Parts: sequence; C-alpha cells; structure tokens
Amino acid sequence: MNKTIKHLGNLALLLLLLGGCASQKNITYMQDVTGGFRQQISQDYDVRINSDDLISIMVNSKDPELVQMFNLPMVSYQYSASGYVGGTQRMLGYLVDKNGNINFPQLGEINVRGLTRFELSERISRELKDRGLVNDAVVTVQFLNFKVSVMGEVVRPGTFEVDSDRITILDALSKAGDLTIYGRRDNLKVIREENGERTIAIVDLRSKNLMDSPYYYLKQNDIVYVEPNKARAGQREINQNRSVSTFASILSVLASLASLAVVIFK
Repeated sequence: MNKTIKHLGNLALLLLLLGGCASQKNITYMQDVTGGFRQQISQDYDVRINSDDLISIMVNSKDPELVQMFNLPMVSYQYSASGYVGGTQRMLGYLVDKNGNINFPQLGEINVRGLTRFELSERISRELKDRGLVNDAVVTVQFLNFKVSVMGEVVRPGTFEVDSDRITILDALSKAGDLTIYGRRDNLKVIREENGERTIAIVDLRSKNLMDSPYYYLKQNDIVYVEPNKARAGQREINQNRSVSTFASILSVLASLASLAVVIFK
C-alpha cells in the first residue's frame, strides 16, 4: 500500500517537473543565446520623417532677430484632471502632408519625407545660407509625435511617447510592464504603416534572431500586439462557475483513479 502511494507521488512529481520545463520553454526570452554572445550593432539606423509626422524646426543664430521669422511660436496648453488645472508650453510644429511636404518660411514647400532629422537640419541650414538669409544658422529638428502603442497581453497596455530617436521592441514592452504570463512570446505582431503601405510582421522573443529583424527597432506609430496563449483563451471562453465545476470534476476523476490504483495493487 505504502509502496503504491510512493509510486503515485513520484509520478505526480514527474508530471509537475515536465510541466515546469514546458512552461519555461514558452516564456524565456532569447533561449538560444550562449555564453560570450556578441553582435555588431548597426550604426545606420535612423528614424526617417514620414507623412503625418509632426516636427519642430528651430533656427538659431548670433542675431536672434534675424531668425525670429523662421521659428514658430510657443503655445500654452491647459489641462484639467481631478480638480487640478495646470499648463505647459510647447512649440508649434510642422505637420508633414500626405505627399511628404512642409511649408517653411521664406523657403516655401520642402519635401522632407525619407530624410532623417539631421539631414533636414543640414538642408535648411544650407538653403538659408545659399539664399543669403542667414549665414550662421544652426538648425535643430525634433519629432513632436513620435509614439508607439503596445496592446494585448501586457501589464500596462497603452501608447507611449518616445523621447529619443530609437526604441527597440524590448524597450516598448518594458514601458508596458512586460508580457503577462499568458502572452505568447513566439508570435508578437508589429503593425507598421510606411510609404503608403501597411505591413504586419511576426517577431519571436524566444530567439536571438529578433535582434536581426527590421522590426527590432520600432518606428513612429508602430503598434505591437501580444497574442494570448491557449490558457488565457480558455479562461475567456468559460465563466467562473464553469471553471469551478471543471476543477471539481478533475479532482473527482483523480480521486477515482487513485482509489482504483489502491484496489489493483492491494
């Protein structure tokens, strides 16, 4: 009798260990990375201006009055939430139209789509000098609406503003509090709109190859969707009462099997 119970206990422990191994395989990031892994980081990555981007362009010079006409004014925004009223200042920006153009004072229409902010800075500075408008112009270009969205099985889904010129998919997931235990690591979808096309790419967080993906570095307005695994999908299909009932049924079956085993080995 005691020997039978011991065998059943060992079998249960083995099943738990096997389940734990399977779960770890499903949730661990970059499983194929070995010790001493090295990868050359590309220096060519730059965010490029696209339609619907909002960019600020600031022109500076030794003579502030000379460049005043080229700089948009600062505006104040008032916010009210839970009784608090506050304000912040922000420079107006240039909205890139569907053809990739902006209208800049004195220079007129400029096609900016496909340029980095540094390339646009150099172009405006050069044209101001060539036209005899400002000889010592220092031009600074910034993105005002660089944001990415993360949705699905993460702790804090939402839209996040990006302060720098680059953000990786891992950075975005960190901002969202990482995946929940129910999120699929092998089938993340990245939705991107670029040059009039919408693409959806699949990213596998379990492989180091994700760092070679063109979707490892996110672009403005990218959407990352984390798909739920089968366990989460099953939970959503049944209500709490059915879950309790199912659990009770499983316990009943296990108890019956244990009783049967005792009778057989007695």
